[in-house]
Amino acid sequence: MAEALKLELVSPEKELASRLVKQVVVPGTEGEFVAMPGHAPLLSTIKPGVLVISEISGQETRYFVRGGYAEMANDQLIVLAERAIPLKQLDAAEIEKEIRWAEEDLEDARDDEERRKLQERLDFLKQLKQALELGH
Repeated sequence: MAEALKLELVSPEKELASRLVKQVVVPGTEGEFVAMPGHAPLLSTIKPGVLVISEISGQETRYFVRGGYAEMANDQLIVLAERAIPLKQLDAAEIEKEIRWAEEDLEDARDDEERRKLQERLDFLKQLKQALELGH
């Protein structure tokens, strides 16, 4: 059995990680799972949450991920995330302020389409806040 797992973490904006790691905790829609060397082949959709990468050095790197797919095969995990943001880049106070503004904007929405877009933004911000709370 291999001692390391090849990880590819990609979002539409860029490749975030491409390296050998010890294991990765993935927030799958059917439940969180731990991908590690020797893991059975698997294809899963991703729910909003925290993806935790355990480095070979023992350090952990955490990302907020929202949507996408994870595929595990042959000691390689490929994560194609709709959004992926390193948790260390998130500021709780700034997110809280953005949530308040989004709630105010939603109250002032003029039509259904604007309301839908604003609700989507508010949901995303709340998911970020929750991920930050769970990830620390």
